[in-house]
Amino acid sequence: MGSFKKFKIIALIPARKGSERFKNKNIVSLMSHPLLAYSIYSAKKSQIFDKIIVSTDSIKYAKIAKKYGAEVPGLRPKKISKSKSSDFEWVNYVINFYKKKKVYFTHFFILRPTSPFRTSNSIKLAWKKYINTKNCESLRAVSIVKEHPGKMWKIRNKYIKPFTNQKFLNQPSYNSQYKSLPVFFIQNASLEISNISVLKKYRTITGKKIIPYFSKGFESFDINYPLDLDFLNYLIHKKKIKLPKIKKKKI
Repeated sequence: MGSFKKFKIIALIPARKGSERFKNKNIVSLMSHPLLAYSIYSAKKSQIFDKIIVSTDSIKYAKIAKKYGAEVPGLRPKKISKSKSSDFEWVNYVINFYKKKKVYFTHFFILRPTSPFRTSNSIKLAWKKYINTKNCESLRAVSIVKEHPGKMWKIRNKYIKPFTNQKFLNQPSYNSQYKSLPVFFIQNASLEISNISVLKKYRTITGKKIIPYFSKGFESFDINYPLDLDFLNYLIHKKKIKLPKIKKKKI
């Protein structure tokens, strides 16, 4: 499937079963399809990947992933499937799994199931930006923050202290008008790209030279709570937004 011959790219879709905020969120039904199906669909439609895999610790999730056309290289071990397990652990596990089979990749994408509006076109545009940018190791999808860090506080003993000590127009950020504050961005769950080398070099999933991909519209929307799903179903019902029409793979 990979259309860039000098590169070998793997799409990694994480689908751990033990979500604490929203039980089974990765397979919850959205317009008659489990949530993870949309990430598999957009990955397949982009046609840039040599492999599309779902990393899961659930037999049930694995069966669903295969029905929609993804591969599942065995179940993720319990020790790296905990709520506090890092992304590096499962990503490194998958890459090493294929290394042992003498299957090597140059780059990996992470496409999280909780972002069903990410399109195949965005995947292609992000990849194009990444390979056309010199001296970058990773790419992260970002969007403008709704709650500015200049208005945030942390608690120290009995007092609150500003999260940042920056000043604008000789005023602390928490006393400044929003329009006078610089724009900040927050990463979202829609997509990430990294060179495979960062895993060994930094022992994490991103390098130090990270470029942004600016998500548009609902592509940055991340489903983490039941209320998020209710909101999306409402918008879909009102025909304010659309999801792609996908089909199960016959097996």
